[in-house]
Amino acid sequence: MRNLSIGSRVALIAVLSSFLTVVVLSATAYNELIRDFENVLTQRQLLDAESIANRVDQQLQVRIQALGALATTLTDGKNLLSQDRIEALLGRQPGLSEYFRAGLLVLDEDSVAIAENIYVPGRIGTSYADRQHFREAYKTRMPVISRPIIGRTTGLPLLSFLYPVQSDDGDLLGFAGGIINLAESGIIPRQQETSSEALFKVIDTGHFVQVDTLSGVNTMPDLPPPGEDLIIDAALSGQTSGVVSDHSGKKWIYATQHLERVGWMFLRAVPYKQATQPARASFDQFLAASAVALFVLAAIAWLLARATTRPLERMSLRIREMAKEGFTANRLSLKGPPEVRNVARAFNKLMKEREALDIMKDDFVSTVSHELRTPLTSINGSLKLLRSGAAGKLPDKADSMVDVAFRNSEQLQRLISDLLDFNKAMAGQMPIDLQTVDPETAIRDACDGNGAMAKHYRIPLRLGSCIKESVIADPSRLRQILDNFISNAIKFSPVDGSVRIWSESTTTGIVRITVSDEGSGIPESFLPRLFQRFAQAESGSTRARAGTGLGLAITRELAALMAGEVGYYYHNGAHFWIELPATDTKTPQTGGDDEKP
Repeated sequence: MRNLSIGSRVALIAVLSSFLTVVVLSATAYNELIRDFENVLTQRQLLDAESIANRVDQQLQVRIQALGALATTLTDGKNLLSQDRIEALLGRQPGLSEYFRAGLLVLDEDSVAIAENIYVPGRIGTSYADRQHFREAYKTRMPVISRPIIGRTTGLPLLSFLYPVQSDDGDLLGFAGGIINLAESGIIPRQQETSSEALFKVIDTGHFVQVDTLSGVNTMPDLPPPGEDLIIDAALSGQTSGVVSDHSGKKWIYATQHLERVGWMFLRAVPYKQATQPARASFDQFLAASAVALFVLAAIAWLLARATTRPLERMSLRIREMAKEGFTANRLSLKGPPEVRNVARAFNKLMKEREALDIMKDDFVSTVSHELRTPLTSINGSLKLLRSGAAGKLPDKADSMVDVAFRNSEQLQRLISDLLDFNKAMAGQMPIDLQTVDPETAIRDACDGNGAMAKHYRIPLRLGSCIKESVIADPSRLRQILDNFISNAIKFSPVDGSVRIWSESTTTGIVRITVSDEGSGIPESFLPRLFQRFAQAESGSTRARAGTGLGLAITRELAALMAGEVGYYYHNGAHFWIELPATDTKTPQTGGDDEKP
């Protein structure tokens, strides 16, 4: 088995997989059968909900058309008819009275009731201009049906219909109105009218009212609180159909249909068992017979798969370790099946070539950087003399050009310094002078040094609480790390943001110094490359992001040379930290939040 090739193993697995495929297809067929029954039931519920919605919509449309016919008789072409004639017309509307059993109204152009066919105390003379559907009808001059409302004088759950009355010239003269009592109208189907196992509900999505349970006692029944009725919650989630389980664990297939005219949602649901029972009966017998065979074959397949992939897993683990540590003298072991040994040889050869290229590149960068530093230092010095007026006062245009040249030479000098520092750190040639350092003093010095930049960007630097425990570090290298963290935090802070620096003891013998800002942090996809050289995350800020991409890579190497570690996390802003070994001296923490503008 040791010398069996991966191809042979894969062939063996393929033979077993062919047999397993038959079983899987049987199970898949059952699942597809369940899905088909589920789809059929879902479509049926959609059709039932749509049918009910259409029936209600037709009843509403018949009523609004009948009300429109009345509206045309209420005007002589220029004005509304007299109140006596209007009342006479209302008394001769048996068909309309049957449609609108709660009453017919005529209102003037100010939405004040002037006539009714059923006397309700206090209704004549009442203004309804503040009602939403009246405002909509007044604005659009179109027929309007209200959402369920409570009658102002009756206190009953009503549905109000409005049809504008207009002159021949299109001027609004008033409204013809009809009212139905939702608790008695019969316009909404009730639960008993549907299948005994099915659920049926009508929901007003605008007011979160369960319309199908309206009654004279319960005039505006609110929906159950979120989480109490999971079927209603699923219907209101925006999905028109699906499967949901109630609190008892019973599954339901539901479907909804929305009636935009009145903002009602019609919900139908049936037990999920209606989809599973036909398919489950025949599958149970097959399941019992195939369970044992499936278990045995699965065990064999697992053992073979493990035997096949174990060498590759060990190799991939080794490669990840080597990638994390960098390209060292370590190589992959030439053990295992022939294919694995061939891969190991190829990878070892590739790694050797990569190391040679890295060495050549580092040598080239180091040589070029050294060669550039000397002339650049001379150029920088000359530009400083010109700026200071050593050659006399320069014209304004020349002075501006000298400033541009000086800023760019400074940027180039920083780039060369970063390259040289990084190469020294990677080669282990960076001089480190370890001393006892007070973190609070180091933080204050770094804040003072970056104060001008913070003031330029209007980002305050806040000194948080600092533990009085000294660390072992190189003061200049620690300052270099803090300068990098603080300058990055300033540049990436939002307007009106702030930068906070503090120290704390994380574990015994370790002190952490943290620099935080209030920015959006590092993109999740960029985190694996955060401390790699020449890596820069994209940012949407308009501030300058000029840099080499070496700053964080240098901080990691400097921290390692001081037996420390750097890291990052996000919590209401980016947090960069460095952990250093502490000395034995320890006193209580000092209070913080000193601010440096």
